Formats: sequence, structure tokens, C-alpha cells
Amino acid sequence: MSNHEQHDNEHQPVKRKGMSRRQFLSYTLGGAGAFMAAGMTLPMIRFAVDPILKKKETGSLIKVVEESKITNEPQEFKFNIHQIDGWYVSDPELAAWITKDEKGEIFALSPVCKHLGCTIGWNTNNNNQYVCPCHDAHYTKEGKNLTVAPKPLDEYEVQLKDGWVYLGPIKANTRVK
Repeated sequence: MSNHEQHDNEHQPVKRKGMSRRQFLSYTLGGAGAFMAAGMTLPMIRFAVDPILKKKETGSLIKVVEESKITNEPQEFKFNIHQIDGWYVSDPELAAWITKDEKGEIFALSPVCKHLGCTIGWNTNNNNQYVCPCHDAHYTKEGKNLTVAPKPLDEYEVQLKDGWVYLGPIKANTRVK
């Protein structure tokens, strides 16, 4: 090694293995910021996702009317259900048209028109049909769609117990084809 090469090596800065102060501060502040951001967003994500992850309960039956009050002419009965949507608890009032068929079996139809969701009425035109006042959709006593509406009225699950009519969740109409 020559004297000149030795002299050049003495004036070169010493290379350190490690990070500089600036890198250390960048990593520390970045990590602390990420930790704080995660601490704020994770509860929000959990708040939004938690209701989706909860197991859905099966629909419970609601006691609506005495079995002896049901006739062959459809009658509208109102009832309240206890409902929990995420963290919102309510007791909305629902309605059902309950009647007996030719065999004497009790069934209940939803009053919501399948065309645009208006509330139907029974025999308002003296034609023994359900009629929607919004767009003149017509349904038979069993809920079969006659005009305007694309599908028949939905029906409630019905159970008879101890002389009472109990209604469950709404399902697609099984009485008409």
C-alpha cells in the first residue's frame, strides 16, 4: 500500500452501520401515528361490522287475535313486533289481512302491494278483491295478482295455539301458483 492510498483512507468519513437520527425520528413518529390511527379506526369498523356478524334470530310468533273472531270475509288486524336493527330498538305496528279459506283453514296476507309497496284494502270497489289505491292493482282473496302487480301478495306464517292466531315471519305466497 502506498503512502498516498493510506492518506486517502484517513480523510474518508467513517461509515456507520445503523440508522441516522432523522430515520429514527421518522420511524418513531410514523409508528406512533399508525398506532393512533388504528386505535381510532378499529372501533369504527367494529361498530359497523358487529351487527352483520351477530347470528340472526328466527322470527318469533306474535299473538294477534282470537281464532273465533276470524270469518270467511278478510279482516285487517294490527299488531306490534319487537324489532332490533343493529343498536336501534323499536316496536313498529304491522297489519295483516286474516281470513278463512273454503276448507276453513286460517291464513294471513301482508297488506303491502307487490307493485310499489302501497297498502292495499279489501273490497273497496265491492268486487271481493284486494285493491291498491296507488295504481289500481287487484288481488284475489288468496292474494293472487290480477292486474298491474308482478307477484301475488306475501303471506304470514300462521300458527293456531290455545284458541289464538299467532303470526310469524312473512314468506312468499304458497296459496297461489
